[in-house]
Amino acid sequence: MDQIKIGNLLKELRKEHNLSQEQLADKFNISSRSVSRWENGNTMPDISMMIELADFYDIDIRELLRGERESEKMNEDMKETLEMVAEYTEADKAKILKKVYVCGQGMLIVSVASMIIYFINYMWDTDMVLTPFLLILAGGIFAINTILAGLQLKGKMSRDRNKKLIRITITVWVVLAVVILLFMTFVLPGIMVRMAGLG
Repeated sequence: MDQIKIGNLLKELRKEHNLSQEQLADKFNISSRSVSRWENGNTMPDISMMIELADFYDIDIRELLRGERESEKMNEDMKETLEMVAEYTEADKAKILKKVYVCGQGMLIVSVASMIIYFINYMWDTDMVLTPFLLILAGGIFAINTILAGLQLKGKMSRDRNKKLIRITITVWVVLAVVILLFMTFVLPGIMVRMAGLG
């Protein structure tokens, strides 16, 4: 235990509270000479007085016994650093989030538009290959993943819920796309033939 360090800390705390040695002595019903001897490191307050001083100055008794407030300073520095990191992360996260949403929504719109165009062309050109359809399907799956990842990044859902939603939406997307493809391949041509026969 370093009496000089403890004395310096006691002096620093007293000055922070804008008190003279006499004023502090009056608060604790002791002599100003005792306060002076503590602050010079000549003597130490007894343990009950140390507890009262720690309570009065609103610091941890361990810091008073160590004669330093490094832990408080470290906590403040750590808090300030974490706040700066959080601000930086939030700003960075916001940029990524914006890109994710723009990319996801754009891809979804392109996929839906491409599918509609594909099916319109399919009615008139039965020689079209399956490759464009598969590309549209893959684009839709990518778009769904991107949008759901964006929601997770925004903190609107947990990772487990995100995975579950991705599985569900991809399944729905694939089933819907296959149903539409089957309809356009087998049902719609018959309807078109009948309509042409009536006309």
